[in-house]
Amino acid sequence: MADSLFDDDAAAPRVRAAEVDDAIVRLARQLPASVYLGTSSWSFPGWQGIVYGTEYNESQLARDGLRAYARHPLLRMVGIDRGYYQPLPVRELERYAQQVPETFRFLVKAPALVTDATHRGERGAPTEPNPHFLDAEVAAAQFVQPTLQGLGPCAGPLLFQLPPLPRELLAGDAGHATIDRIGAFLSALPRRVGAVEPLYAVELRNPELLTPRFIRMLRAAGVRLTIGVHARMPAAARQSAALRALDATEEEGDDWRLKGPLVVRWNLHSGLRYDDAKSRYAPFDRLIDADIATRGTLVHLVHVALKSGQPSYIVANNKAEGSAPLTLIELAKSIVG
Repeated sequence: MADSLFDDDAAAPRVRAAEVDDAIVRLARQLPASVYLGTSSWSFPGWQGIVYGTEYNESQLARDGLRAYARHPLLRMVGIDRGYYQPLPVRELERYAQQVPETFRFLVKAPALVTDATHRGERGAPTEPNPHFLDAEVAAAQFVQPTLQGLGPCAGPLLFQLPPLPRELLAGDAGHATIDRIGAFLSALPRRVGAVEPLYAVELRNPELLTPRFIRMLRAAGVRLTIGVHARMPAAARQSAALRALDATEEEGDDWRLKGPLVVRWNLHSGLRYDDAKSRYAPFDRLIDADIATRGTLVHLVHVALKSGQPSYIVANNKAEGSAPLTLIELAKSIVG
C-alpha cells in the first residue's frame, strides 16, 4: 500500500477544475484578500460543475482534487480533518503545499491523540483514559512541528478541537482544573518553528466550558477562540459574545476590535445530528437549509475583523446548509454586499 495519497502514479487520472461563472470571478476580486473561505475537505463528487469540471469518484478527488479545488477563485483555504485520526507526516503535508498557490491557507485539525480525553472504541464509545491527553510535548512533536515544516507559509490556523469531555472533568472544581490544564498545555506549545509562527485556535464541544475563566485562559495563552457552529454549541451570535470578551478593553467601549484573527468552523446545521445531516444533504450539490441567522453573524464578524486589520479564516462543512462551496459563495456575496 502506498504511504501517501500523493505517491506518483502515471496512471492516476487528473482532475479538471470547473468553469467558474464570470459573476463568481468578479465576486472573488471584490472579496478582501484577508478573508479566507474554504471547505472542510475537497473529495466530494457532488461538487461536479461547482468546483470540478466533470464526474470523479471520491478516491480520485482525494488523490488529485486539491490542485483543481485551489483554482476556484473564492476557495482560498481548506480544512484538513484527516490528521485528527492519525498524525500526518511532513512529506504528505509538503505535497499538499506544492499543489496550491502561496496565498492559499490550510486549517489543520490536531490529532485526537492529544485532544481527546479518552480512547474510543466502536461507534466512538469511550474505552479508557488517554495518557497523551493535553500532552504538549507529543503535540509539538507529532502535530505542530510536522505541520509547520510541511506547509510552511501556507499553514493557517492549527486547530485543537476538544471532543465532548467526560462529565467528571467538567463539574465544579474539576471544571476549573480542566480549564487550567488546557491553559498549561496551550502555553507550552512552540511559538515558532523555523520562520513560521503558529496560529493556535481552540474549538469546544462542551458549552459549559465557555466561561470567563476559559476566556481569561485563552487570553493569557495567546490563543484564539474558534466560533464552532455545531448543534452541541450555542448559536454563533452567542459565541461571538465570548470572542468579544476575549478581545475587549475598557477603553474601546462599544467600538469593538479583534486582537487576533477570526477563526470559524461552520460544522453542522442546528438541530441535526451528523448522520442525519449527511443523509439529508448528500450528494452536497445544492443548498437545502439556508441558515440566514448564522450567515448574518459571520458577515458581521468578518466586517469587525476587516475594521481591526485582522484576517478571517472561515471553513464551511457540507452539513451546514447542504453544499459547502455554495454556502461560501452566498457568504461572500453578503460580505461584499
